[in-house]
Amino acid sequence: MSKRQRALVPVIVGLMVFCFSLPASAATTYTVRPGDTLWAISRSFGVSLYDLRVANNVWTDLIYPGQRLVIPTSSRASGVTWAEIDLLARLVTAEATGEPFVGQVAVAAVVLNRVRSPLFPNSIAAVIYQPGQFCPVANGLINRPASETALRAVRAALAGWDPTGGALFFFNPAKTSSPFMWSRTVVAVYGNHWFCI
Repeated sequence: MSKRQRALVPVIVGLMVFCFSLPASAATTYTVRPGDTLWAISRSFGVSLYDLRVANNVWTDLIYPGQRLVIPTSSRASGVTWAEIDLLARLVTAEATGEPFVGQVAVAAVVLNRVRSPLFPNSIAAVIYQPGQFCPVANGLINRPASETALRAVRAALAGWDPTGGALFFFNPAKTSSPFMWSRTVVAVYGNHWFCI
């Protein structure tokens, strides 16, 4: 195997992992033209610069004409803005840091389930900021930056993974004395959180 072939192996493996981890419709490709920048490409497709970098494992600003870039699904196309993704990831970070990944996805899924439910507001921000619903809003932890794991968990939930099967609530039984929460039907347990309807 030549030196060039050895250098391409990690790139090919990385692309294979990325491609097999996405649904077939989740990405398109774009061929870089002279004068293009990653920032301009991200704006024209309505995706975040960060998501574009992750999709292509490109962490510098160096791109070249003829290079093919994977364009991840536009957040705008799904009706979810980058600000909402970041807000939801910050909530997941505040509520579920240290929990297993599936538990972090479950926290994000609860918020998305509430958005779809007629019992709650119909946007991510309105659900998160609904008074009395999430402790990190009251104590300010919602304002801390989102972790990478939380961002991945949010993307998984937005892609349709709901490990709770439709839960609208979650709580930590070691920290909750609310009779309302204890009266709910538990449908899943991940880490320290009970998920219920």
